Amino acid sequence: MWTCNNWKDYEVIDTSKGEKIERWGDYRLVRPDPQVIWDTKRDSEIWRKKNGHYHRSKKGGGEWDFYNLPEEWEISYPLFTSEEGDEFLKRNNVAEPISKELVFHLKPFSFKHTGLFPEQAVNWDWMSKLILKKKYNNPDKPVKVLNLFAYTGGATLAAAASGAHVTHVDSSKGIVNWAKENAKSSGLADAPIRWLIDDCLKFVEREIRRGNKYDGIIMDPPSYGRGPKGEVWKIEESVFPLICKCCEILSEKPLFFLINSYTTGLQPAVLKYMMEVALSHFQGEIESDEIGLPVTETGLYLPCGASGRFTGKI
Repeated sequence: MWTCNNWKDYEVIDTSKGEKIERWGDYRLVRPDPQVIWDTKRDSEIWRKKNGHYHRSKKGGGEWDFYNLPEEWEISYPLFTSEEGDEFLKRNNVAEPISKELVFHLKPFSFKHTGLFPEQAVNWDWMSKLILKKKYNNPDKPVKVLNLFAYTGGATLAAAASGAHVTHVDSSKGIVNWAKENAKSSGLADAPIRWLIDDCLKFVEREIRRGNKYDGIIMDPPSYGRGPKGEVWKIEESVFPLICKCCEILSEKPLFFLINSYTTGLQPAVLKYMMEVALSHFQGEIESDEIGLPVTETGLYLPCGASGRFTGKI
């Protein structure tokens, strides 16, 4: 399992009976998690001190109960400030990245989310090192990264902070504006980021016709969704054709390709298999695994989906 242990403003405190209690900065939230099928003892003090609790309804959806929780607040992620990250920068003679602190605005959604998936930090660290190393070896050539289904921009900010030129694509205008706010708070308002509100498949098809190429592609598709004009997306039917189309806009020697999945049917081996088939003509290494987060009270790790990675030869 790939895990991130560098968070200071976030932690999974405990898990039990279909729920997890998390610390987001100064606030504690209890949210449902389908992976938490164990029934373990709940320490009353830990679970009682909460600022928000999302209750799932048997009819679908759910609702929040709030206890002294602001409408919006911020947390930050220390990109490159871990001991491992600092050592990497020194070892590769890399100058300071554009920004070392990624700052995220949080607010509770009606469907339990807060606007950030903290487990993805393990992938931010991975691709940021690749971008920095590529820039060190080719300082005069920009590293172009495409982020599809880009949400509130965690991966976009990590790539931009590492010096990449990023194209951020999401079908929701509100979500793209949220990502712009995160970029501004992170000191990346003037970074070379292109913000686009578009259907991801149609955008990729246009890029194929234009002949545009990218050194890195990030894909974080939903299980089900609709584009800005009502286009239907079902991951089991749509993800492999999209991967194949994305291969047509990869540069001749791509740096990386990242696919994330929260759909239980798409296990790590499935992601790896799809990437091995689609990316067979590129030189590099393909690997896949679960991603997860440490649980403070037990020392165990909570599974949070899966990722497939292609790492090109730099």
